[in-house]
Amino acid sequence: MSGRFSSVRAKASLGATAVVAVALVAAGIAVLLSLRVNLTGQADREADRAAREVALEIAAQAPDRTPYAKLELPDAEDHPVQVTDEEGRLLALSEGLERISGSGVATVGAARDAVARSAGTARTGAGDDDDDSDDDSDDDRGKDGRGRGGDDDPAVGEIDDTTEYGDGSATVDGHAGAYRFATVEATDRTGRTVVVHAGASLADRQSAVSTTAVAMLLGLPVLLLIVGGVTWLVTRRALRPVEGIRSEMAAITASEDLSRRVPEPATHDEVARLARTTNETLTALEAAVERQRRFVADASHELRSPIASLRTQLEVGHAHPGLLDVPGAVADTVRLQQLAGDLLMLARLDAGERPGRTRTDLGALVREEVSQRATDRIPVAVRAREGFDVLGSRGQLARVLGNLLDNAQRHAAGSVEASVRRVGAWVVLAVADDGAGVPEAERERIFERFVRLDDARSRDDGGAGLGLAIARDVAERHGGTLTVGGAPSGGALFELRLPAVTGPDEADTGS
Repeated sequence: MSGRFSSVRAKASLGATAVVAVALVAAGIAVLLSLRVNLTGQADREADRAAREVALEIAAQAPDRTPYAKLELPDAEDHPVQVTDEEGRLLALSEGLERISGSGVATVGAARDAVARSAGTARTGAGDDDDDSDDDSDDDRGKDGRGRGGDDDPAVGEIDDTTEYGDGSATVDGHAGAYRFATVEATDRTGRTVVVHAGASLADRQSAVSTTAVAMLLGLPVLLLIVGGVTWLVTRRALRPVEGIRSEMAAITASEDLSRRVPEPATHDEVARLARTTNETLTALEAAVERQRRFVADASHELRSPIASLRTQLEVGHAHPGLLDVPGAVADTVRLQQLAGDLLMLARLDAGERPGRTRTDLGALVREEVSQRATDRIPVAVRAREGFDVLGSRGQLARVLGNLLDNAQRHAAGSVEASVRRVGAWVVLAVADDGAGVPEAERERIFERFVRLDDARSRDDGGAGLGLAIARDVAERHGGTLTVGGAPSGGALFELRLPAVTGPDEADTGS
């Protein structure tokens, strides 16, 4: 079971589900907050409108004629209203309002009785002064069409532009509920400042937020199940070719048959590219294994001949000391030593050994190496001056030069020439002979290991077909190339190209 949940499909499904869950929760919280803010703003506007309607009535009336207890206030269930003076004494309140918190006077029992008595007193004397009240009202309105006093008291009959908001609760006819309260100050026509507290019910807001939250909580698990299921199916289908690649690779490993290939899907996605890359790797691995097998077989064959010859000579010498061919035994030993050195060199190159980064004058190297080859069958003509510097291993570069000169000595008719010149950003070491040359069709094949175009002659001369292969490998590891072409004298022309060292002391180009 643990392996089942550690698969890529399970991880992808769980990851996608987790991401969607976080996104949905964040979006849900944002929606709820936005809904709450919008509904709170709507309640603020309703409470402000109710408070300002009452404030407008107060600003337009004469309290000595129409007491606050006689104000026409909104229904308490919709908009509970209190009117207090600046000291917090209750002047008027909505019918049925029993208790309020968060705004105004909290306990309204005793205050309600005082308001009722004030209303009764006002009803007793209201009819005596109707005419005077009308006259006074006409006079006041004549001063200011908005019901404000004269210029001597500009605050009379005004409503404050500032509204304060707050959350609270109110009990109306025994039913408590949450409200949003707006508080507005107003000045009546006598100059008295009062405070109007009006509320708007938050029941709709709470209902809408609760309904939305419940809907989200019910829908979230369903949506997450859908996302997880779809991700599981899509991932399973996408990874099906990967399972085919894995099973085929397991079969190849078990059978050790590198000729087999993994199936390549007909798509152009990453899985198809993985399959193609895997097959390319298998092809390269198969070629490498084949080269290794061929190398081992060829090495065994090359070692068998000098070892057998040396053993035969030693056995003959042991039985008949006078017949011992000492020069032949020495020659076979030298061949074994050279072959062992070549095999060791190839093993080091195959292991990825990097050459050194010593600054080497290729012209001086050619002159020094040629000067030590006094026993060559054909003298080597040198056309190389100093000043052509390259970076690399001096020993490996000397090995390349020696292999090229050995090859030229085997095939030259009467002349061998070594030269060094500068061509652009390259230093070119050329070795030419006047032999039969290399057929154009064989010019790449001769750089393969144990390849000899003339087996009998090469074996007699001690060649095992490894010199040119070693030379090319060394050239490539130095960032250069080794090619063969036709020499002006009709023989073979080998050219080793290496990057020239750039620097202030670099020699001028030339031959």
